[in-house]
Amino acid sequence: MRYEPDTPQAPIESAELISVGTELLLGEIVDTNSAYLASYLAGRGVDVLWSARVGDNERRIRHLIEQALDRSDLVVLGGGLGPTDDDLTRDTVAAAVGEDQYVDAGLERWLRDHFASTGRAMPERNLQQARLIPSAEVLPNAIGTAPGWLVRTVRGGRRRYIVTLPGPPRELKRMWEEQAVPRLPFPTALIFTRTYKTNGVGESLVAERLGDLTKAANPSVATYAKRDGVHVRVAAKAPDLETAMAAARPVMEAVEKALGESVWGLDGDEMPALVVRRLAERGLRLAVAEGVSGGLLTELLEEALDAAVRGGRLETRDPRGSGGQDGDAVDAHGEGPLAGSVVAWRPETMRTLLPYLTALQRLPAGLEAAAAEVVAAIAVAVRTMFAADVGIAIGYPYLAHDDPGQAGASAAGAQARPSEDEIAPGAAGGGRRRPQLRLEIALSHGDVTTTQTLTLPPLGRGWVRERSAFSGLNLLLRSALR
Repeated sequence: MRYEPDTPQAPIESAELISVGTELLLGEIVDTNSAYLASYLAGRGVDVLWSARVGDNERRIRHLIEQALDRSDLVVLGGGLGPTDDDLTRDTVAAAVGEDQYVDAGLERWLRDHFASTGRAMPERNLQQARLIPSAEVLPNAIGTAPGWLVRTVRGGRRRYIVTLPGPPRELKRMWEEQAVPRLPFPTALIFTRTYKTNGVGESLVAERLGDLTKAANPSVATYAKRDGVHVRVAAKAPDLETAMAAARPVMEAVEKALGESVWGLDGDEMPALVVRRLAERGLRLAVAEGVSGGLLTELLEEALDAAVRGGRLETRDPRGSGGQDGDAVDAHGEGPLAGSVVAWRPETMRTLLPYLTALQRLPAGLEAAAAEVVAAIAVAVRTMFAADVGIAIGYPYLAHDDPGQAGASAAGAQARPSEDEIAPGAAGGGRRRPQLRLEIALSHGDVTTTQTLTLPPLGRGWVRERSAFSGLNLLLRSALR
C-alpha cells in the first residue's frame, strides 16, 4: 500500500535488518554492518527483532522485505545498490511496495557530474543508480556513487519505513547517521545500559549466581561469553535517561552483589588497556615469560600501549623519580611500563631463565617443568633479568586425572606434557572421559609471589592460548595492580 500523508505517524518501535550479498553467505566478508546498526538502534530505544543475511536473489530478498513490512516498523537493507546486474535491492524494494522505477533527472545529473569530476566518463550501467520510485526520498551518498532510499509505506494501517544503504561500511555508517537518522521518527524512550565484565567464572556459574534476575524484561539482565570472560549487561528503557537509570539501579546493586570480586571492569573497559594504564600510573615496569600463551599476552599489552600513546591517554610516572610526562611511555630504548618479554614453546627452554635466581631461591631437583614452584621461580627470574618491578610467567599445560592411579610421573599426579591430541577437542579413546588440562600462572611483585592454577577443558591450543593470556591479565589486575 502506498504511503498517504494523512496516515498517523507513530515513533518507530521495532526494526529488522537485512544484509544483501552472496559474499556474506560464502563467508568471504563478515557482516559488521548489522552489528553496527543493531547497536545504534538499541541505543535509540528501537527493538531489533530480526536480522537476516541473503544472497543476490530477487525472490528471496523480496520475501524478506515483505515479511519484515508485515511485522516491523523499520526495515534497513545494506548492500545491493551497485551498478551491476546482481545489485537487486532497488528492484526488490520497488516490487515489494508495488511501484515502478524511473530515472530521476537530478540523480542522473549528479552521477554524471561525479564521474566528470574524476576525469572519467560514466558507464551507462551506472544509470541504474539514478533510479527512484514515487514513495522514495533520496539519501545522498557523500563518498560513493550509490544513493540510498528512504521509502514511506503503509501496512496494516501503520506507517512503515524502508531504508536502503550501500554495503561498504564507511558509506553505510555515514549515510545512516547523516541522512537516514534525521528523517526517521525515533521514540522518545531511551535505554540505559551497564555492562559488568567478569573473569575466572564460567557462564553457567554466572547465570546461577544471577538467578531470577535474568528472567525480567525491563530492566533486563543478560550474559555473554567473551574472550576476556563473561559479560553481564543490565538494560533499562524509560521515557528519559534519568528514569531509566533509576529503574536499573536496584537491579545493578543485585548484580554487583551476585558477581562480587569476579568483576574486573565496566562498559568499555578493555583488560590489556587497564593493565597498561595502571602500570604507567604507578610507575611500574612489567616483565613477561610466556609458555603456552605463545606471545599473545605480550601482543595484547603492546597493542594497548601503542593505542594509549597514540591517543595521548597514558599518564606515566617515571620509576626513576624524574617525573614522566604524557606521551613519554616509550622512548627509543623501549623504556616504559613494558620492560621485556620471553616466549618459549618448550619448557626446557624456559628453564634457562632460572640462573637469574639467587642461591637462596634455587629449586629442589626433580620438579616437573609445569609445577607451580617452577613457574613461580620463572616469574621471579624474568623480573630479575629485565630489572622490572613485576614479573609474570605463564606455564605449560599438564593433564589432571580424576583417578590418581592414571596419573603420569609428576609429583602432582599429572603428566607434564600432554600430546597434541590430548589438547585438541574430542572424546578420549574407548569412551573414557578426557582428563582436564591444568596450567600454572605466577606473578612476582615486591616480596610476594602469587600463583594461580587454571583447570581447562581440552578445546585446542588456540583456546588454551587465549584463555591463559587473559587469565594472566586478570591476575595482574587483582594482585600487583589492584
